Amino acid sequence: MGSSVALRSRAVSDAAGAPASSASERFGFVTFSFHVWAVVALALSNVLLLVSICAAPFALKGRGRQELARLLRFDGLLEPLSFYVAVGLVSVAVSLDPRSSLSEADELLGLVSLLLALLWIRNERRVRWVLDGIVIMATGSAIWGLGQFFAGYGDLGQRIRGPFSHYMTFAGVLLLADLILVARFACRRPKLLDWRWAACAVITTAMLGSLTRSAWVALALALVVLALVRRPKSLLVWVPVGVVALALLATPVRERARSIVDLQNPSNYDRLSMLDAGLDMLAQRPFFGLGPGMAKRLYPIYRPLAAPRHTVPHLHNTYLQIAADSGLFGLGAYLWLIGAALWAAFTGYRDSRSRSARSGQVDMREELYLAAFLALLGFSLAGLFEANWLDTEVQRPLLFLLALPFLLRAAAAEGRSASEAVGE
Repeated sequence: MGSSVALRSRAVSDAAGAPASSASERFGFVTFSFHVWAVVALALSNVLLLVSICAAPFALKGRGRQELARLLRFDGLLEPLSFYVAVGLVSVAVSLDPRSSLSEADELLGLVSLLLALLWIRNERRVRWVLDGIVIMATGSAIWGLGQFFAGYGDLGQRIRGPFSHYMTFAGVLLLADLILVARFACRRPKLLDWRWAACAVITTAMLGSLTRSAWVALALALVVLALVRRPKSLLVWVPVGVVALALLATPVRERARSIVDLQNPSNYDRLSMLDAGLDMLAQRPFFGLGPGMAKRLYPIYRPLAAPRHTVPHLHNTYLQIAADSGLFGLGAYLWLIGAALWAAFTGYRDSRSRSARSGQVDMREELYLAAFLALLGFSLAGLFEANWLDTEVQRPLLFLLALPFLLRAAAAEGRSASEAVGE
């Protein structure tokens, strides 16, 4: 009997493609996880990323064929990722200043975090581990930010930003964590004393306190999409509730929300000026753009004369920024990458929900797919108003979420392979 169980366990392990018990594999997973959570201290996150990379050869030793076969399961992700990197390299080569653009192309190197997710995250349990860590990190950051509020921060001149260097980075990280929690609440109702309720309240309050409109708009629209996907009629209740809640918010928050549609608002006009300049840049170099980093450098030349600022760090729009730097090919590659992940997350959620309905038992992966879908959607919506793809602290957990639906799909396929191997 014991021998039969041992043989079956060994067959499952072989079919799944990796002995998860190896020390190097566990070490690589832990360092990867902590590099995602450590974005509050980016230097530490970078060190952990490097350590995770260095651990890879030891974990892969003697498993080349198995890992190659496993990598092929991510075909829906690797093509757009490869295309995005290739276009980025071409845009550097044809840049108006290739040397300067090469120094600005470190964003391409950051994508190795996505590849490491494919290597180290090998089952649903690990997915949940990393997601919970992101929520805990965001909760701690939110508490830090609320502490700043009570220390005198909070107005537009000195916004709360938690442990991050910028309030938009702070709000961007909180947005991802908030939508992860929302997905969990939508799919299964946690117990009243579950710590996630308190985490959601703290994170949402801090996001409101950051006065970051892009995160607010993204959260609101993502919630609308969630209602449309799950219970469209619930909008008849939640939209009025949302309006009432907005009316009851503190005056600075209400005024900030009202400014979203005010074209005379200096911040809004500044973004319109950037839009004008970015479109002119794209018109001049439509295919591969001016080159990474060149939009920021050449903004003083392209800016409208009435623009509020002479220089800007970026164009405050992810899509416009990528188009100006890497052209329409770069924008297309980015949309393919994000779109592929959104579609994989949505179809995974849809299929999981269908399985739950047919079997009468909840498919626990449903909330994971929905978390990836909502977080990617919220990030993409926020990108209309800020260049969040270039923000490493936000991008790093986002890359894990981008890989998540493909990781779950691969794990399910490996599980089926293992069952078939055992059956034989």
